[in-house]
Amino acid sequence: MRVGLITPDAGHPLLAATAALLAPGHEVRVLDPGAGPAAAAGARADVYLLKARTPSALALARELERLGAPVLNSAAATERCQDRTGMAELALRAGLPFAATRTYASLAGLGAEVRPGRPVVVKSRLSRKHDLVARVDGPGELRALAAAGWEREPVVVQPFAPNDGWDHKLWVIGDRVFAGLRRSELAVGGKEPVRPLGPLPDGWAELALEVGAVFSLDVYGVDVIATDGGGPLIVDVNAFPGIRGQSGAPEALAALALSRAGRPV
Repeated sequence: MRVGLITPDAGHPLLAATAALLAPGHEVRVLDPGAGPAAAAGARADVYLLKARTPSALALARELERLGAPVLNSAAATERCQDRTGMAELALRAGLPFAATRTYASLAGLGAEVRPGRPVVVKSRLSRKHDLVARVDGPGELRALAAAGWEREPVVVQPFAPNDGWDHKLWVIGDRVFAGLRRSELAVGGKEPVRPLGPLPDGWAELALEVGAVFSLDVYGVDVIATDGGGPLIVDVNAFPGIRGQSGAPEALAALALSRAGRPV
């Protein structure tokens, strides 16, 4: 079997480990996501793993899908996780416990909504590397973000939900759920390495799988916080995240690729 990797970084730990598992009996090819749909003409794989989100990568994935090849995740599903406005609308329509989300054409238009004593979380509308994710407690923080170059950034705003300061990172590959715990980037000190997470609270694994069904995702991440009331609140969904350091993740990804290509696992 031939597996195509659409990625700018074939050495990523998850992809490299998956390729090593497949290599003894299968061929693994790397496609340059910057080549766009033209690269589809010479690509001959039974299944493709899409770990890129650029317009050219999505155009390549769409062309491969048009030619009949399975792509994980599909171009459409990947795009659903890029626009945080559409993400929230889809999740809330489906009844998922997703943070209430408002959209603004730019950070500059947010001024009237920011008041002392009513903290909010401000995020770039377009989910991407090095995007804006910040807690804003008042006009001072808003001015600081504008001064830092974000004034014209299209944004979404979510009420800050009191929580324990930890992000529960739930990663799904097919029907396998992996989990880790990371200090929220909104907390003092910012991001830290992901820590192991013990058994998930009841219903959380099922919630992660439901997200996949709603968004038509095969490989994805769900960021969940435990609110002060104890219930889970989804704050973000990511297509094909890194899933680093999770025992069994490369095996799950290799098995998923073989399964979706219609080959025995």
